[in-house]
Amino acid sequence: MINIVLFGKPGAGKGTQAEFLKEKYNLTHLSTGDIFRLNIKNETELGKLAKSYMDNGDLVPDEVTIKMLEDTVNKNPNTKGFLFDGFPRTLAQAEALDTFLATKNWEVTATIALEADDEILIQRLLERGKTSGRTDDQDEEKIRNRYQEYNEKTAPLMAYYHKQNKFYAVNGIGSITEITERVSKVIEKF
Repeated sequence: MINIVLFGKPGAGKGTQAEFLKEKYNLTHLSTGDIFRLNIKNETELGKLAKSYMDNGDLVPDEVTIKMLEDTVNKNPNTKGFLFDGFPRTLAQAEALDTFLATKNWEVTATIALEADDEILIQRLLERGKTSGRTDDQDEEKIRNRYQEYNEKTAPLMAYYHKQNKFYAVNGIGSITEITERVSKVIEKF
């Protein structure tokens, strides 16, 4: 089983890369954003709670995110592996993921970070916001708040996964094909 954590700042291309990688390696794609949107659309209690945070450009609290993710993993018992997109975002989430996967005798295989300059990513998100309908992609101040949250809460994950020899940084600037090739080189080591 291959379990890949794909992360990077909002707009770094996680969702785009995940679409290619899930097909190429036959992985189950778990996007916390998609899981949130599904719960919000279905007006679940967890969805309503997540929406209140997302509307302010804040990260959804760990306990809400973890519960949604565990529910989704448990619905895919026969998968060949998972591609975690946007999770974990905090050290507490990483530890919770390791603990949860261990209950199934699984583990994170590798963490791949798509890296790109903030100003380039902000322009990507503002463009996406014109067509996505996502309010958190239409306001530069909210985008910058998301980046500040990322830097404070997610960046420490690099050290966590470095210690486990599971962290790989990939240049997230270039064509989709170029970036996919860079990410594939990491995955094919396993």
